[in-house]
This record gives sequence, C-alpha cells and structure tokens, in this order.
Amino acid sequence: MTLDRRDFIQTTAAVGGWLTFGDLLLPAADDVKPSLKVAPFRIDASPPEGHPLCGGWIKPVVGMDDPEEAIGFVLLGAGQPIVICAVDWTGILNEAHIEWRTVLAQAAGTTPDRVAVQCVHQHNAPFACLDAERIVAAQGDLPHVVDAGFHRRCCDRTAAAITAALKSARPVTHIATGQAKVEKVAGNRRFLGPDGKVIDWRGSSSKNPVHKELPEGLIDPWLKTVAFYDGETKLVACHYYATHPMSYYGDGRVSSDFVGLARKKRQADEPGCTHIYFTGCSGNIAAGKYNDGTPEARVALTGRIYDGIVASEKELVREAISQVSWRTAEVFPSPRATFNTEALEKEIANKNNAVAGRIRPAMMLSWLRRCERKVPIVLSALHVNNATLLHMPAESFVEYQLHAQQSAPHRFVATAAYGDGGPWYIPVREAYPQGGYEVSVAFCEPTVEDVLKAGMEKLL
Repeated sequence: MTLDRRDFIQTTAAVGGWLTFGDLLLPAADDVKPSLKVAPFRIDASPPEGHPLCGGWIKPVVGMDDPEEAIGFVLLGAGQPIVICAVDWTGILNEAHIEWRTVLAQAAGTTPDRVAVQCVHQHNAPFACLDAERIVAAQGDLPHVVDAGFHRRCCDRTAAAITAALKSARPVTHIATGQAKVEKVAGNRRFLGPDGKVIDWRGSSSKNPVHKELPEGLIDPWLKTVAFYDGETKLVACHYYATHPMSYYGDGRVSSDFVGLARKKRQADEPGCTHIYFTGCSGNIAAGKYNDGTPEARVALTGRIYDGIVASEKELVREAISQVSWRTAEVFPSPRATFNTEALEKEIANKNNAVAGRIRPAMMLSWLRRCERKVPIVLSALHVNNATLLHMPAESFVEYQLHAQQSAPHRFVATAAYGDGGPWYIPVREAYPQGGYEVSVAFCEPTVEDVLKAGMEKLL
C-alpha cells in the first residue's frame, strides 16, 4: 500500500513516532571523517493578508514591514543528509512540526530524525498547530489558528528550495566558532519576592521605569557563531542568542523583528554567505529592560544584535573538519496532571472566555492527546570537530542552555530552542512553585527537567 504524505504522517504518529530508539543515541558508526558538501536554501515564509498571527488571538495580517523567511542548509557526506532550518514563525507544534520534518527529509533524501526545524519566535508571525486548528475550526465561531493550506505550501516551497539547492551543493572543508557578548538586549523576566514567589515580571517590552532599574538577572550574554567554509570562503554562518525576539507586535504588520532585521543586515554585507539566526533557550528571557516597545527601540535592538554578530564573527578561526556526527534522543515528557479532556473541551466551547482562553486550551488538548499517543519529542545535535549545534524544543528556560554548556565544558555548544513547540513553556523544576506566567502555560509536569537533561546529556 502506498501512503500519501498526510496518511504517512498520521500513521507514524499513531504508532508513536519515527524511530524506536527511546532515549538512545544514533550508532557510534555515524562518526565519520567526512568529505562534506553543503546546500543552503531559503524561502519567503510570510503569511498572506488576513492570515492569523500568534495563533489567532492578536490582530491578523494587514500588511508587511519586512518578510519572514525559512532559511537552512543540507549537510551532505556525513551518512544520510542532515537538514537544519530556522523559520521566522512563532512556533510549529506537534503534527505541524512532524510534517515540516517529513517533507524536508523527503526532499533531501533522508529521514525525519535527521531534520531539525527551529522557530525564531517572532509574534507577528504564524503559530502552526494543525491539531489545534481542527479543534478550533469545529467550534465555528473562533478565528483560525493557522491556514492549513498555507502551512502545506510553505513546507512544499521549502522542499522545492532544498531540491534546487542540492544541485549546486558546495564542498565544506573547514569550520570556525566564535562568540561575543551582546550589550543591552537580554534580561530575565522573573523576579522573586522574599517568599520565593514571582513578585514582578518583565516582558518583551515595558514602559515601567522600575523594570529598567531591575538587574538583568540570569541570562546567557554570549552570541555564538558557527561557520562552515570551502577553503577560505565562508558559505554558511549560524548565529545563536537567547532572548525573546519581539520589540513590538499586535499591529498586524508582518516582520522578522529585530533579530531578523539584524540577520538581514549581515546578509547584505555578505551576499555570498548564508546567514541564519537561531533563538536560544529564551523561555524566561526577553528585552523588556532595554525595550519600551517603540519603533526607535526596534532600531536600537537591531543594531545591538548586528554588532554582536559582527563581533562574534571577528573571533572565527578556521580549522579543517576531521569528524562529524549526528545524534538524536527521543524524550517523553509527562503532560500536566491538571489536564483532562473534558475540562479542556469545556474551556474551548465556553463563549464567555476570551479568544486566547479558548485557543490556548485547544493547544493544551493537542499536547495531551499527543502524549496519550506516545509521540516523542526528538532532541538532536550536530557535532563537528569540537562544536555542537544542539536543538531543543519549545520555550525552554535559559537554564537548559547553560546546563548544556556546563555538561560539555570542552565543547563549543550553540543551542537553538523553539523546535517542536508542543510543550509550550518548559521551566526548570524549581520555577514551578515560584509561579508566574511561564509556569501557568507550561504543558508538562516539573519532571520535564529530568527528562530533557537526561536526553541532552546523552547527546553531549
């Protein structure tokens, strides 16, 4: 029997995922001394006029300030092809994330476990959960979460871009890593009172002078770059920094926001090199200390990220590639014990609730059903010489990124979060009794920290 793509996605999801590795890694034989090639690709992934933004509970698209993109590369010559892609969307969740990985894998001639799709997490952008869209559409009176047809077209256009890119793949001989501190962008969002509970919260923007006076708190100040070369020619530069990437949103204007604008500025400097930006573990990190939500602030933040990219690239030192490996680990976080189907369905159907108070429970129900089907989250890591490109799910707290670096102190670990967004926020265990917004919209039990760290440590 031949299955079409949608049948294939649904059938594999129903039996519990793509591979039966549990929390095991790919075989050690995947380590190679490679003869590598790279094929960069990009598409315009901007939603059309009228399309919902941020899952349907803010103003839909009325115009565009600058396009949103899906940018990535295929790495050839290290076993089956490896695909890494960053998308200027709020999130890609559950079945939607599986569909992206499946379609891109088919185009590259590989398997979905060798594809990492990470969102940058701008908010004037699509928030794709096909499962929640079906739940919401059945209500008949709610805005769409995502246009499923638009979603499929973006997957297909990205696949076509990969097919075209493979025809002109370039040799990769060297890798380089660098890092630089970013000034006056990131700050922790959560502040605790004497009782250990969240007493104040600083979002992506704030006009409250108190929020400017509060310290930055726990962040990762380093912007990291991993670049691939053909001899002395830089082909791909991947940039990583941990902060929510919103200066302002909710006006219906499509934009890649300040991190995307910084990426585009650097791309204009070096049109022969594909520049890709990845948002790190930023569940509790945002720019509210330095951002008042004005257009002027967006310009300033763009400049600071751009300066960090340039400074990081100045530290790049090429070395010949001698070893490449790809590792994956399947993890199965437990859904919140408070989630139950009947209660969530009542919240979704309650017409007295705000739109967000009905769509968010639809995403919660999607996650609960997924967990019941035992469809795993797939963590992955690309190891090249002493560098590791680590791919994490959803809105993981910055502590996970810092833990990854501490777990592999002799490696250069660059972390991209906002992969499979099904779990929404992923706090660390100690944050749950502290309360606060992130904990209120965390879809997993506190045991998620143990599950994720165990998977990360196997990868590292």
